[in-house]
Amino acid sequence: MNIDLSKYSFFKDHSIENLTLLENQGYSNRNYKFTYNKSKYLLRMFLLEDRDRELEYKVQTLAFENGIAAKPIVLDLENNLMICDFLEGDHKEKLQTEDIKNIAYLLNVLHRIEINHTTIDIEKEFKEKSQDVIEAFSYIDSCKKEIALCHNDLNPKNFIFSNKSLKLIDWEFAATNDIYFDLASVSVEYNLDLREEAYLLAFYFGIEGWNKKKLDAYKVIYKALCKQWFKENTEPI
Repeated sequence: MNIDLSKYSFFKDHSIENLTLLENQGYSNRNYKFTYNKSKYLLRMFLLEDRDRELEYKVQTLAFENGIAAKPIVLDLENNLMICDFLEGDHKEKLQTEDIKNIAYLLNVLHRIEINHTTIDIEKEFKEKSQDVIEAFSYIDSCKKEIALCHNDLNPKNFIFSNKSLKLIDWEFAATNDIYFDLASVSVEYNLDLREEAYLLAFYFGIEGWNKKKLDAYKVIYKALCKQWFKENTEPI
């Protein structure tokens, strides 16, 4: 990588050390870790061209201010990169009840963040729709809209669990959407069983006010959308 980070005012007073390409890369960015003045930072080189990076930076800033994201420091659209604090922690493939409770709390915080943004139309994201997907959208259309700022990419690699907190990374798909899309993605990605789903909904909504059938409809949509996305983006970075 050939970028002089000292040109950014935040990094001008000390040298950059230990710039390392992270071992586990995703589909959307090329990620590096480095040390500056004894603190660790994450450098993300953007590889998707269809993302609104200014919106991503704004959303991550709001999420950081609410304690659920790393602090963003630099957005350089000319060089297609963002720098933020590096979060120490682990990913989990299987959730305990306390983890589900913490995710529900985090989503409550996220979904209460106010932002003025056009709600994404998930149905328009589909190139083609199966009968199950058509029926899922038909049911959702009959439900109350519950629109809020959503992460929209809640796979296990985007949750960072530590002893002190639970935070989210990779905000490039964040936008206003129905809150059930985020809830459904957690259920699908962590393969929650009926009991675990009940915990998720109860921790998020309380004893009443949730719609299991709506969650199931969004699970159908989320699975189909992921299948389409991975079909179009088959080679990992």
